[in-house]
Amino acid sequence: MSDRYLNILGKDIPRGESTRLELEVARLHTRNRIQIPINIERAHEDGPVLLLLAGIHGDETNGVAIVREIISSGNHRPARGTIISIPVFNVFGFLNQTRELPDGKDLNRVFPGSAEGSLASQFAYHFRTKIAPIVDYAIDFHTGSADRHNITQIRCNLDGEGMHDLAMAFGAPYVIHSKPIPKSVRETLIRMGRKALLFEGGKTRSLDPEVVRCGVKGAVNIMRYLGMEEGAPDIETPSVVIQKTKWLRAPTSGLFEPEEINGKFVRKKTLLGTIKDPYGDYEKAVRAPHPGHVVCTNTAPIVNRGDALFHISTDLPGDN
Repeated sequence: MSDRYLNILGKDIPRGESTRLELEVARLHTRNRIQIPINIERAHEDGPVLLLLAGIHGDETNGVAIVREIISSGNHRPARGTIISIPVFNVFGFLNQTRELPDGKDLNRVFPGSAEGSLASQFAYHFRTKIAPIVDYAIDFHTGSADRHNITQIRCNLDGEGMHDLAMAFGAPYVIHSKPIPKSVRETLIRMGRKALLFEGGKTRSLDPEVVRCGVKGAVNIMRYLGMEEGAPDIETPSVVIQKTKWLRAPTSGLFEPEEINGKFVRKKTLLGTIKDPYGDYEKAVRAPHPGHVVCTNTAPIVNRGDALFHISTDLPGDN
């Protein structure tokens, strides 16, 4: 980007300027406008445009806290290029602490959206037409859904040009090869020729300081990797790269007690958890069907047969 002015939402932003704009996406029956606050920091020197996006799912608060901390600490002010920060995209869901919008739609399953579609579809449309075209790179911050606790990880299509190095520069404990979900914001950005990383860490309706710390540090690492900040990425331990994963599902219903194995490598037949009936008649041990890294654990106290319990890599030891 080398233009003197960067036009966002009808406003010309010159080099060196900071501003906060409001993306209007809908109006309530009470005539109140629904607006999404967007922070924009443009350096004096040209460079990439990086989007930091959180709160697509309103109950995934770790991502909101990460982008908030980046802004609060001043890390959203680049030495080169532009950083666009959207801490809360799904404002309805964030207010109500729900995944969906009031129309019952999952915002991350309706892209590219429509100007005349459902409320969620309109959110997606405004993002695609007014924000996405300006972006070069994006980090989309998420957590595990429902009671699933994700170990801090980056997901991306490692087959994409430059994506392996970009993902490794973040410095998360795990990098998981993952093609974008159809109709997601990541798929839309990729189809538009942008590069996007999906961050996962923790679970819904909770704040995990370690996840937030890792997310902030990873975003700064990406800024350094892209030349937006001085210095090289600070990588404590190289990420474990996982090409394939599989969900281990509950063999029966009952009270569920997982072992402390999330984020660890387990060997075949390792005890992962126990399912017990509420009447004291049986206990069912859940064991690893193969060796692998556990990257997500279901923390629900009660599970039904077929529920996803553990997300485990299926790469053979030594493949990473």
